[in-house]
Amino acid sequence: MMRRVSTPAAPPSAPSATLPPAIRSIQDLAVLERAAQRVEIPGEKGPMVWHAWRPVGPPRAPTRPPVVLLHGGSGSWTHWARNIAALVAAGRQVWVPDLPGFGDSARPPAGGDADAIPAPMEAALARLFDDAAVDLVGFSFGAMVGTLMAAATPSRVRLLVLSGAPALGVNPEFRLVLRSWSGLAGEALASAHRHNLATLMLARPESIDALALEIHGRNLARDRMKLRRLSRTRIVVETLPKVRCPVVGIWGAEDTLYRGVADRLAPALANAPDFRWLERIRGAGHWVQYEDREAYDVALARALAEAA
Repeated sequence: MMRRVSTPAAPPSAPSATLPPAIRSIQDLAVLERAAQRVEIPGEKGPMVWHAWRPVGPPRAPTRPPVVLLHGGSGSWTHWARNIAALVAAGRQVWVPDLPGFGDSARPPAGGDADAIPAPMEAALARLFDDAAVDLVGFSFGAMVGTLMAAATPSRVRLLVLSGAPALGVNPEFRLVLRSWSGLAGEALASAHRHNLATLMLARPESIDALALEIHGRNLARDRMKLRRLSRTRIVVETLPKVRCPVVGIWGAEDTLYRGVADRLAPALANAPDFRWLERIRGAGHWVQYEDREAYDVALARALAEAA
């Protein structure tokens, strides 16, 4: 039985302003951020920073769980900038943390990888939502964190959506070579970021726009969890059997991490007892929710509706 969704302990102080329907520029990103409520959850080494948006107008009935979006490695809430408006327009509260050690959030109390984050995340969720369940959507590193959270605290997660999750054990020989950007400035720095976005994150050259470069550069500069290694293990595929909620996958069909082995994705995700389906979005890379916002939003809306 679904738990009743309680009012968060620290809700947005006012309904979010009208959001840009499509985040295409740095200016749009600034409008989106100004419409959010910034919430800081105290922690042992400093606060965990969240951004929250809620629909304009009276609440829709029945009340549905908050949607919590978990960003990728070397990221922040901005990995989800293009997807927030559609969720809010559909009547959902959207809560996006800067995971501990990334963005504006302090490092976790101990550890430096995905397994250090579920405990402080659960403490933050308990403070925000008491014991209510949430719909959890994780991208890349955030998909590892979300899987570990769903296994550790089953009652907390009503639905788990994974995108670009590593550590599924289907491509053990894969190696990625990125260009060093440390110490660079100006066009040399921008060139390194373009190369790395094309190598890992985005499949189409035109997707590497000024906004993608800005988001990527800002986030890299605030990454304090640089010695992560769990993405090269099998931790997600080995944890999925312990996940009791429905699991859905939404992937970019051109995700670099799974090029040539995409047929192995669904069998790996099916290690979850209640795996529902996998959608692969044509022409999109690893950062699928940015590269093809419209297709991703449709697939995510389907997953959320089926979980209702």
